[in-house]
Amino acid sequence: MSKQPIGIFDSGIGGTSIWKEIHALLPHENTIYLADSKNAPYGPKGKQAIIDLSVKNTEFLLKQNCKLIVVACNTATTNAIDFLRSHYKIPFIGIEPAIKPAALQTKTKAIGILATKGTLTSALFSKTSSLFAYNIKVIEQIGNGIVELIENGELYSDAMKTLLKTYLKPMLDTNIDYLVLGCTHYPYLIPLLAELLPKHVKIIDSGEAVARQTKAILEQHNLLNKNSASAKISFYTNGNPAILKSLLTIDSTVKTLP
Repeated sequence: MSKQPIGIFDSGIGGTSIWKEIHALLPHENTIYLADSKNAPYGPKGKQAIIDLSVKNTEFLLKQNCKLIVVACNTATTNAIDFLRSHYKIPFIGIEPAIKPAALQTKTKAIGILATKGTLTSALFSKTSSLFAYNIKVIEQIGNGIVELIENGELYSDAMKTLLKTYLKPMLDTNIDYLVLGCTHYPYLIPLLAELLPKHVKIIDSGEAVARQTKAILEQHNLLNKNSASAKISFYTNGNPAILKSLLTIDSTVKTLP
């Protein structure tokens, strides 16, 4: 089983930010990435719809003989991962906004969270926030429109800059010193955010932590691929393959799904 691939799915192309971290840490692991761009964003959808889409994605990856599945989507994690873990036998790794490190390290006692509605309104987010951020000010901002612009190839557009300025203003007015990115699409915004934020505001995402957790779970289940051969990497999307390919740092074929 160790040579079987790691499966990764997201509500689109944003989870490639997670794939990059996993591939960097585990370069010999075979991986399959599924972008459900046709149904992006998951944030505004109801819990049951998110579970149904997550099950569909999981079933696809299981047919590709994946040994572990990374739910590279904050909204799918917070709404569906408990269901997935209770219905399938393989390990699942989820994504949560990195509230804990921001809450522990803030000096101004104010942090910003930029995430989707599905993440910010979930029970899991509420539990994590109340556990680690009970004594600080948390400015939550739903990133309406951001995922759609990224999925349409408008990452560095004027429309994106305008949105970000609007979303960051109440955070900066509250003197945040940490900005937590609560959607796997959002790390691609870091160059833009660095331009718009004061130098002292640190940006945190979950990518590296997810990669480390992936490695730990593979070791725990004796599933690490010890083979030193080049990894086999596959990308699938039901959206525009050119936009997904534009975010990749390797030359790889992107296969389209209906």
